[in-house]
Amino acid sequence: MNSMKSSKTLIQHYVNNQPFAGTSSRTQNVTNPATGAVTGLVSLAGASDVDAAVASAKAAFPAWSDAPPLKRARIMFKFLELLNANRDKLAHMITLEHGKVLTDAQGEVTRGIEIVEFATGIAQLLKGDYTEQVGTGIDNWTMRQPLGVVAGITPFNFPVMVPMWMFPVAIAAGNTFVLKPSPLDPSPSLFMADLLKQAGLPGGVLNVVQGDKEAVDALLVHPDVKAISFVGSTPIANYIYETGAHHGKRVQALGGAKNHMVVMPDADLDQAVDALIGAAYGSAGERCMAISVAVLVGDVGDKIMPKLIERTRALKILNGTHLAAEMGPIVTQAAHDRITDYIETGAREGAQLLVDGRGFSGANAGAGCEQGFWLGGTLFDHVTTDMRIYQEEIFGPVLSCVRVADFATAVQIINDHEFGNGVSIFTRDGGIAREFGRRIQVGMVGINVPIPVPMSWHGFGGWKRSLFGDMHAYGEEGVRFYTKQKSIMQRWPDSIAKGAEFVMPTSQ
Repeated sequence: MNSMKSSKTLIQHYVNNQPFAGTSSRTQNVTNPATGAVTGLVSLAGASDVDAAVASAKAAFPAWSDAPPLKRARIMFKFLELLNANRDKLAHMITLEHGKVLTDAQGEVTRGIEIVEFATGIAQLLKGDYTEQVGTGIDNWTMRQPLGVVAGITPFNFPVMVPMWMFPVAIAAGNTFVLKPSPLDPSPSLFMADLLKQAGLPGGVLNVVQGDKEAVDALLVHPDVKAISFVGSTPIANYIYETGAHHGKRVQALGGAKNHMVVMPDADLDQAVDALIGAAYGSAGERCMAISVAVLVGDVGDKIMPKLIERTRALKILNGTHLAAEMGPIVTQAAHDRITDYIETGAREGAQLLVDGRGFSGANAGAGCEQGFWLGGTLFDHVTTDMRIYQEEIFGPVLSCVRVADFATAVQIINDHEFGNGVSIFTRDGGIAREFGRRIQVGMVGINVPIPVPMSWHGFGGWKRSLFGDMHAYGEEGVRFYTKQKSIMQRWPDSIAKGAEFVMPTSQ
């Protein structure tokens, strides 16, 4: 962290449809993970900067919430058009600051765009219910209205998609929004905010404050922030949920994961290997839906392991700008050090280390990558449920293989885990697949689908310590999260009986 601003490019906040310098002098380096080079500085907001963003959002709320839903949807349509025109530019921004390979970044942008497509239908999604004659001369209806100023706190691993899980739905529903992205890859949020301005979004409806815990805490206690959405690790999600709820806010906090993929003896092994390699090592394992545990049932372990070893060793680990790349670097040196510590711990605990990614050299990733944060794919076999590498979220390219005797044991160990984000099973048996879907205590389930991220109209969220709060992100639950229901009953004078009524009203 730097206390003084330097000559490097300074990435600022965005308030009231324009760049905002703020008053804090704190900054943090922005680094290209592939090369280790510092590419810029990002401002870190203080409480007064958060106050300015919230004040801008609060001032914009009355007019924006009063706008017809169709008018808001038309701005979303224009934003959608601009996103499609700039999708590759956004993807390159992700690769340069996050490190994920360009094709993966393009997929992230596409999944974000799908949420905007969903949000364009907001007029339909905000419809209430109506019942006439619930009592003599009395009608009853419900409506959904926006909350006010809402905020999103988003992680480094999806700097485009995860913010778009939040702000398109929130602002289309009539709220105004303050986004606090990760300081590790802050540029895409500013670019999206500018695209929304070009789409006709009024000033103050979307504001971006760059920052760290100081900005987060300011949002959590701010009396004008009515709701907080968060995606990140479980300890922080728990903190966000408890602190936000303590200050009277609606909170939706998505936490960590330890996603299992069960491979049954009847599975197509080549398909299962493809799924495991892509889901474990894609985005260097830095995603909350990555498969980090393979549960190998019966004799399938002996059959699949040679294939997994071969494919893990053959991963194309390159600078993410290279179109042939399958895996890029780790996001920071600190994250790299944490992951390598887990690899050492797993070996010390007795797991069989079949492929050790610590030997990968950045010199093999492309020109100028020698100082980048590089790690190869790592594969463990004979991992047991009492090991740290099984119990804890590593958030890196490490696949742990657990061998079990039967299907029932596979289900039991998954249900016993503290996380319940995503899970998958590969099998040809429809009965097993149906039983798995019904019995497993996990929020998102894939049947021969390795990363079962729901589509934009279904909603994303896990169970157990993977979700704090009652409502999932985006989809219809996202609309409900960002709105509150109001019930109205009416009758007119000619149907009102004379005299005071002292009993509870009933339908008559």
